[in-house]
Amino acid sequence: MKESIIIIGANGQIGTELAIALRKKFGAENVVTTDIREPQIKSPDENFEIANVLDKNGLDILFQKYKPTQVYLLAAMLSATGEKYPEKAWELNMNGLLNVLDLAVTYKVSRIFWPSSIAVFGPHSPKVNTEQYCVMDPNTIYGISKLAGERLIEWYQEHRGLDIRSVRYPGIISWKTEPGGGTTDYAVDIFYEALKTGTYECFLSENTALPMLYMEDAIRGTLELMDAPQESLSIRHAYNLGGITFTPKELAQEIKKILPNFAISYVANDPRQQIADSWPASLDDSYASKDWNWKPEFDIQKMTVDMIENLKNKI
Repeated sequence: MKESIIIIGANGQIGTELAIALRKKFGAENVVTTDIREPQIKSPDENFEIANVLDKNGLDILFQKYKPTQVYLLAAMLSATGEKYPEKAWELNMNGLLNVLDLAVTYKVSRIFWPSSIAVFGPHSPKVNTEQYCVMDPNTIYGISKLAGERLIEWYQEHRGLDIRSVRYPGIISWKTEPGGGTTDYAVDIFYEALKTGTYECFLSENTALPMLYMEDAIRGTLELMDAPQESLSIRHAYNLGGITFTPKELAQEIKKILPNFAISYVANDPRQQIADSWPASLDDSYASKDWNWKPEFDIQKMTVDMIENLKNKI
């Protein structure tokens, strides 16, 4: 069957690279990217439409026009930005999801991808090797909306027959697009500043360990999950997706192996520190490994080399 794919929120960090991968896999003519504004760089083969996930009538017209078989909903307000604008974050993250799920039922969309996040965990969740099922008490609007979203997609699968796939992304590291308001963004910023100025002022403390994932692994894992036969999937909400765990200090040490004059300093009392302290340091992703053979390929050393090589050409 010929696929017709819509990506909603395609201009962000993940959407930009997911769109490239989906065009390569299914053909550019079968992938429509959408966002609330035009992309900064638009490729000639890109089929792009302006769309607001909160405009259900506009989305309805989009679904009528393209009759999607797959929808990737990436539009969201991230953790640090969401704390500044809680009402807007809740509206975008929850009502946007509801709009897409309702239209997916109406238009009989075969498969939907919606990402969750490690932000669903909270201060009382286990910190190390955080299990798939454990105490979840998120204390950010972003995390609360993602946890509510996990329950919502499970309900729509059980009661409306949708096939929705999801992962709890850790921090995503990428050189192609600049960060967009997340707590883990230091791990991208640090590379830009290392190459531009040779110094970086980190908003997290030196020993704050967080789970991260290199973009190539994130995209591959997402596509592998979407390709997996439904009967092999035991999780109907969102799979833990583990990658690399490191601290700002450890990342700086890796950068110094390539840029020996690089220097890092740390800012005290940044509000993002409190968010980071409530999140896991590492994830148990054994369900993903068992159900669809998930395995990350990039470690901290391989990722650091790749980031610096690519950013040298970009900056």
